[in-house]
Amino acid sequence: MKVLVVGATGGSGRAAVQSLLAAGHKVTAFSRRADTLSPMGAGLRCVNGDVLELADIERAVEGQDAVIVTLGISESALRVRLAGSARTAMNVRSAGTRNTIAAMHKLGVRKLVVQTSYGVGETRSRLTLVSRLVFALLLKPQIADTEVQEQLVRASGLDWVIVQPVNLTDLERVDACFASPEGNTLGMTVSRAQVGRFLAEQAPAPHYLGRAVALSAA
Repeated sequence: MKVLVVGATGGSGRAAVQSLLAAGHKVTAFSRRADTLSPMGAGLRCVNGDVLELADIERAVEGQDAVIVTLGISESALRVRLAGSARTAMNVRSAGTRNTIAAMHKLGVRKLVVQTSYGVGETRSRLTLVSRLVFALLLKPQIADTEVQEQLVRASGLDWVIVQPVNLTDLERVDACFASPEGNTLGMTVSRAQVGRFLAEQAPAPHYLGRAVALSAA
C-alpha cells in the first residue's frame, strides 16, 4: 500500500513512518524537512514542502492509497501561548488539513487518518477540571485550531478516522495501546510510538471509519 504521512518529522509522524515501513508499505514522508528522514531506509520517499501550499501537498498526495495527518506545533506550549509560534503557523492543523482534503478530492484518494487530541470534539466533556484549565490557559490557540481541524475532517466526505491520543510521552513503548471509539481511557498517557503504530494500522484497515478513537495506555 502507498501511504502519505503529512507532518512526518514530528514525534507521532516519525513513529507512523517507522511502523508503516516495518509493515512493508511504501511510504511518502511530507514536511518542510522530510529529507532528514531519508536514512530510515528503502521504501521511503521524502518530499519537502509546505502543507499550507496547495500545490506542494497535491504533489505528495498524487498516487497514494491513504493519507495520515500528524500536524502540530513542536515549540514550547508556554512560549506559543505568550508570544505565538515563531516557526509554524498557528492554524497549521486546520489549514494544512483543509489543503490535504482538497488535494485528496482532486486526486481521488479516499482514506484519511488524522491525529488530533483527546479532549476535542466528542471527548471534550470527559476532561478533568485540571485538564480543562490547562486547555483554557495554556493550549487555547492550539485546541481551537484542532476543533476546526476535526470539523473539516468530519465534513470532508472522505473515508476518515480521527485519532485522539491522551498526553503523549517519548517512552520506547510499542505495544498496542487501548483504543476506544466511546472515548474511554485506561490512563492519561500514551507513547508516541504506540500512537504511530495505531495510525499506521488504520491506513489499510476498515475499522473505525467515521469515528473518533481515543488512545491511552495503562
